[in-house]
Amino acid sequence: MNGMETVNTAACTSEDASLPPGGAAMLRWTRDQQIVGCRSREKIDPVRGISRGPHVYVLPTALHQISPRWTWRGQDLDVDRHIMAERVSGVIVLKNRQVLLERYGLGRTAKDRWTSYSVGKSVTSILIGAAIQDGYINGMDAPLIDYIHELKGSAYDGVTVRQLLTMTSGVKWSEDYTDPNSDDALLMTAPFIDGVNPGVAYMRRLPRIHRPGAKFDYKTGDSHLAGVLVSKAAGKSMSEYLSDKLWRPFGMEQDAFWVVDPAGQEYGGGGFITTLRDYARIGQFMLDGGRAGAIQVLSPGWLAEATRAHLTFSPTSTGATGYGYHWWIYKDAYAALGHAGQAIFVYPKDKIVIAINSAWPEPNLPEYGQAQAAFVEALHAAAVAQPEGPARNAW
Repeated sequence: MNGMETVNTAACTSEDASLPPGGAAMLRWTRDQQIVGCRSREKIDPVRGISRGPHVYVLPTALHQISPRWTWRGQDLDVDRHIMAERVSGVIVLKNRQVLLERYGLGRTAKDRWTSYSVGKSVTSILIGAAIQDGYINGMDAPLIDYIHELKGSAYDGVTVRQLLTMTSGVKWSEDYTDPNSDDALLMTAPFIDGVNPGVAYMRRLPRIHRPGAKFDYKTGDSHLAGVLVSKAAGKSMSEYLSDKLWRPFGMEQDAFWVVDPAGQEYGGGGFITTLRDYARIGQFMLDGGRAGAIQVLSPGWLAEATRAHLTFSPTSTGATGYGYHWWIYKDAYAALGHAGQAIFVYPKDKIVIAINSAWPEPNLPEYGQAQAAFVEALHAAAVAQPEGPARNAW
């Protein structure tokens, strides 16, 4: 596939009545629309392709698989029961590069892609780290306006790359997935006018309410600007850069996609689309120290900084207690998390990766996050207890 230079706009004219609406509407899909839309996003919205390389990073299937059982809220659960109850479309567990468990639900197969939602933010973070390593960005304390000149004189004038990735820009923002008039929805529907990227044009109108670096405020708009920063600094699309730095050299199994705005700019805050196995490989790439084959994509120092807590808070519904450079921080792990139950958990000490895709029908209810936390805890405990052994096959 050579989709990196072109944008697939076929989705814009699709007349397939079975596909749900795209754009900001995907945040409010019904239960049935979620199942169809999450595994067909590249057919719904304009996307740019991300090419795999000639080889695949082999992850052999362990001869002995894990089958955890746990109790949550008085219920005795196992993996199959959790998948059905929590609308999980896929879960995979790696330990020492071996697959200890891989299951699918909601009619999905190993070949089906699934949209990332905000897991894409962590992929954007990887690209920022790569651009610093390549010398395209002059470190985390570089001013954002040095690269996105259209932001001069706006509330982002004076904001650094570090403040963007820790979501401490201080710019006013509303992130409400149920409100079509919230900033996150309006960002996705911003028009392309006078040659200025729609997201940049929208973000530069927003006021500042806090001093940069003073307060954490989760905002997808900061992540979108981080994506624009990557494209401008590297001089190529995020998709092409991701293919060059990670997808091809690391050995991802399938081509991926990234949803783009009307100007052809990938949404740095989400819209990434790939398979469950390749989500797990993203976690394995981080576990491998940010190396892709012979290429040191991320400096070890930058990776350590990206995955430590730059700010802390009371535990979220999934148990996160801090935030790094677009990575959520846990006691023994860090994670990429996305709307409706998307997750990649990385446990550096235990050499474990857990990737999950889901379609939570009411993502704002804390019970879904709490159930996932119990699920991940059970998977992690079973993986830790599993001794290293032989593999039976590889993919």
